[in-house]
Amino acid sequence: MKKPNIIVIFSDQQRWDTLGCYGQELPVTPNLDELANNGVMFTNAFTVNPVCGPTRSTMQTGLYPTETGCFRNDIILPEDKKTVAHFLSDEGYSVGYVGKWHLASNNTAHEGFVVAAPTESSGETIDNCFTAIPKQYRGGYKDFWVASDILEGTSHGYGGFMFDIDGNKVSWDEDVYRADFLTDLTTDYIDNYEKEKPFFLFLSYLEPHHQNDRKTYEGPHGSKEKWSDFKVPGDLEPFVNGDWAEEYPDYLGCCHNLDENVGKIRQAVKDKGLDDNTIIVYLSDHGSHFKTRNGEYKRSCHDSSIRIPFIIYDPRAKAGQVIDDHASIIDVVPTLLKAAGINVPSYMQGQPLQDLYIDNASKDNVSFIQISESQVGRAIRTEKWTYSVSALDQSGLLEKDSEVYQEEFLYNLVDDPYQLENLVCNSDYKEIKSDLKNILLEEIFRVEGKRPKIIEV
Repeated sequence: MKKPNIIVIFSDQQRWDTLGCYGQELPVTPNLDELANNGVMFTNAFTVNPVCGPTRSTMQTGLYPTETGCFRNDIILPEDKKTVAHFLSDEGYSVGYVGKWHLASNNTAHEGFVVAAPTESSGETIDNCFTAIPKQYRGGYKDFWVASDILEGTSHGYGGFMFDIDGNKVSWDEDVYRADFLTDLTTDYIDNYEKEKPFFLFLSYLEPHHQNDRKTYEGPHGSKEKWSDFKVPGDLEPFVNGDWAEEYPDYLGCCHNLDENVGKIRQAVKDKGLDDNTIIVYLSDHGSHFKTRNGEYKRSCHDSSIRIPFIIYDPRAKAGQVIDDHASIIDVVPTLLKAAGINVPSYMQGQPLQDLYIDNASKDNVSFIQISESQVGRAIRTEKWTYSVSALDQSGLLEKDSEVYQEEFLYNLVDDPYQLENLVCNSDYKEIKSDLKNILLEEIFRVEGKRPKIIEV
């Protein structure tokens, strides 16, 4: 059988409920809704860590952030970690990357773009944030490359630059929207692809992530007016301290623009005659709680931070499947490897999702989340519960794990889907907490090889 082409479309900081197929009432995502109707939608999909760099290390390696070493932003992906690009290249694929990388700089501490600061023990400072990324830090993407390590540092919603495979600056004008330019690079790649071997293309948008230096979301011009009549998500509405009232219209504008661009990419694939042999994967690295759960946008155990949209269009799968079993970013690399006919290494913790959407298997509905930067935290998300613990008096910027954690959050997702009532101190749930504690400890041991102490409250 001919190996399929594979396109991964990765958005940044996109809530699952911005898509119509996940319940969004406004016409924000007609193309993604169509992709779901033609493909497979995972209704319960979660990140491994609700922050950019750690999740991206998992997207490339199939390892949890503590396994890659990239437990927070501003840590280089180790050169000895084999990535999906390496695997697929070895299998005869042409491998390419477009957009935000965020895995090629170490201890830079650029104000407004990364949150880490170098310490005596944190190693060498290597700064590729605003310059061309050397080949050794590109994760094996050797055939096509137009990217920037900190895309929000080399561009804004309109205008900016990245660097090509030879290190040359690739710029776009102030009247060109960033996501549109990344899409043009992608569709041009598809239009001009004439090689016999299959291709793997990873497209990493910045949208709908906020623009760090301007401290606001930057949707296309007119977004505030176009999307002003939004229905407030139930997890945001009770919190007047957040910035959703001002920022959500532009946020939806970003999401709608991404949807339009997904339509362009899908059309380019069809025009090239590749639709029946091209897998398209769409997902995000984490969500956004709009400063309602802490002082920024993510880095918490709540669904607004950890729950993501996840759609796979696979021509070999039955169209229109809606799968409720949990899917995680840890499953992405195993899924891509299986699509290419590559055996999944035993060291990877994830499960190929073809097991669910082709082979009709089931999956363990426990998602394990590592939380960094805001804290040293660990959480599990089950069908009914969110249970989270954090380390006392430890910095999530400096420490990747802890020997001791304390219970912090417990939510009953059946009775309280918006996670508004923290039950962690309620004595009526002592037995449930004990069960969840044991599950979490097993997950920590499975991934990190240790059994820390968890203090009950």
